[in-house]
Amino acid sequence: MCKKLIITSFAIFFTILATAQIKVAWGNTDTRYPRSNTKEISMTAVNSTTAWRGERVNFQLLVTCNNTNQMVEYSFGDLKCGKHTISSSNVVGGFVQDIITDYFTGCGKHAVDAYGEELSADKITDTNPTELGADTYNGLWFTVAVPADAQPGNYKGTVTISSNGESNTMRYTVKVLNRTLPAPKDWKFHLDLWQNPYAVARVHGVELWSAEHFHKLRPYMMKLASAGQKAITATLIDRPWDGQTHDPFGSMVTWMRKADGSWYYDFTIFDKWVQFMMDCGIDKEITCFSMIPWKLSFRYYDQATDSHKYMQCAPGEKAYELFWGGMLQAFAQHLKEKGWFEKTFISMDERSLPQMQAAIAVIKKYAPGMKISMAGNYHPEIEADITDYCLDIFAYTAYTPELLARRRSEGKVSTYYTCCSAEYPNLFTFTAPADAEFIALEALAKDLDGYLRWAYNSWTVEPEKDSRYTAWPAGDTYVIYPHSISSVRWERFVQGIQQFEKYKILLAEATENGNKQTVKGLEKLLQSIDVKKIEEQSAKMVNNFRNKLNKY
Repeated sequence: MCKKLIITSFAIFFTILATAQIKVAWGNTDTRYPRSNTKEISMTAVNSTTAWRGERVNFQLLVTCNNTNQMVEYSFGDLKCGKHTISSSNVVGGFVQDIITDYFTGCGKHAVDAYGEELSADKITDTNPTELGADTYNGLWFTVAVPADAQPGNYKGTVTISSNGESNTMRYTVKVLNRTLPAPKDWKFHLDLWQNPYAVARVHGVELWSAEHFHKLRPYMMKLASAGQKAITATLIDRPWDGQTHDPFGSMVTWMRKADGSWYYDFTIFDKWVQFMMDCGIDKEITCFSMIPWKLSFRYYDQATDSHKYMQCAPGEKAYELFWGGMLQAFAQHLKEKGWFEKTFISMDERSLPQMQAAIAVIKKYAPGMKISMAGNYHPEIEADITDYCLDIFAYTAYTPELLARRRSEGKVSTYYTCCSAEYPNLFTFTAPADAEFIALEALAKDLDGYLRWAYNSWTVEPEKDSRYTAWPAGDTYVIYPHSISSVRWERFVQGIQQFEKYKILLAEATENGNKQTVKGLEKLLQSIDVKKIEEQSAKMVNNFRNKLNKY
């Protein structure tokens, strides 16, 4: 069993309120509570927290049914602070359901069940009421979104758990400070989670790019926007990652070689997708994949034979330059007409230096001024050409303070990413909740602009039941569930981004005001974030950081 799945014993510190049917107790958000026998676990209790205005904070209750399975319902009351109210409509949550997972295995093809089957409490269902099992723990996770215009003060809220005509009401407190987070679209943290619209079409059984498809896509992308997402994931070719996901990415651009040998490019789908994402509030970057796919084979429609064909060519070859040169010229012109040229990036990931150099030469020749982004290893030879550079967590030590300062002065973005190769920090379904929050704090500690991850919603065959996949640790391919259902790791991940924003705001304010004591205190606090200690101390580190930050 993965070490992260083992529940640590804590000193018992809670009071159980009970009826003949159910028991309710406060748990904490650092623990994934398994639906195991209630005698096997103890926990710390947390029923109060502190928040800025505009911040989202999390709680977790534990509910146990006595003797038999029961239908259990939950409801949230308004939060009151004297004459001031935070409406219950600002409180959302649900029972945390178990998902099939495995444990950290690194990268590599394998049978789905090669590493066994474990259960991890991750999916925050919106089913209400929910049938709960007898004599097992069931986490009820809920999130309070504090309005940006809330009056400071101590707000008292209630959660009521009901079953068979009996109910328990639990009380909690949110201390709202006289500080305000900007709206997510204005957050500084550069979040880049790659979206997979093809997976949404499959799961919902709708026609790709139909009106119904876009209707189904909206809740997912609005949720992503609410976390401060900056980039739109677009594809210029078919299968840029060689179909590695269960739902392969197709091309949003139609490439057609006409009967007379000339080329025609249709950007209709690309335009619809980009405009849709912008309407959802995601509009800083359009990252277009990829001039260097994992398999150097490019699909196009051949008008003369009324069939699809493939062009086999590699960066550095004349055929490659001719194939991409005309398209880049047409694409650049189209982007300028749409007013999108300045925010569009030709994007590559984990490609070699010679391939990158050859592709960059083609871009400069045929689409001068086009921005480039890359996720992968550090190559000093091309660093100046990469406007948005994202390094693997094992390579990000290449970001020296001097390099980061220069890139920032040039308006360039410098981030890091984790994937199947890194156990900590990450967003697997077995990941400790605090590790997800740690991700943004690690970016802060390394003075980076943000974080990239390759999969927001590249779902498995049955993502609501089994998060295992054939190449990577369970949960690697997605962080939210179908029907825009949240997860424990998603909520804690967003919580970490908020701490990043709060720290940046406090440090900028103290620096501008010449408050050296506060600057020194914040810098000392940041030094407490140490990735080397994450395996055993992630919860301690992130909670200490958050609690102390709220005192400034």
